[in-house]
Amino acid sequence: MTDNNRKPLAVFDLDNTLADTAHRQRFLERRPRDWDAFFAAAPHDPPLTEGVALVLEHAEECEVVYLTGRPERCRADTAEWLAAHGLPEGRIWMRRDNDRRPARRTKLEILRGLARNREVRVLVDDDELVCEDAERAGFTVVRARWATQSAVLKVAQEREGRT
Repeated sequence: MTDNNRKPLAVFDLDNTLADTAHRQRFLERRPRDWDAFFAAAPHDPPLTEGVALVLEHAEECEVVYLTGRPERCRADTAEWLAAHGLPEGRIWMRRDNDRRPARRTKLEILRGLARNREVRVLVDDDELVCEDAERAGFTVVRARWATQSAVLKVAQEREGRT
């Protein structure tokens, strides 16, 4: 049952959609990958102009929700980063700290849950596999292609279930 009195949802990914992770990729290029340093550097991510403009545009008609593969332990830093960059307040959906499932599984599960009670107007994400699965499930998707793509991050998202 949908609550028609509430705004539709606009769902935004964070890393390489709203936040530029290029400066912290180096922590994933070494063996073993330094996940603690990778996430500790997230508060220093510069915002991505295209993503910020899109979230502000959607906030005019929608309730904004953030859906990230970042672990729960990053919640305070993430909320502070969003506020510091003037992004709309919204619920932040994060991965449980020990959840290593691929982003395409965790994010689609959350999207389907959101869609049970609300209209999901759009998902904006940089992960092609997440986008493909969301489209197959009937969601409207905008592919965030404005950040420099990272093969290392792609592996982390899909195979290691880390972001």
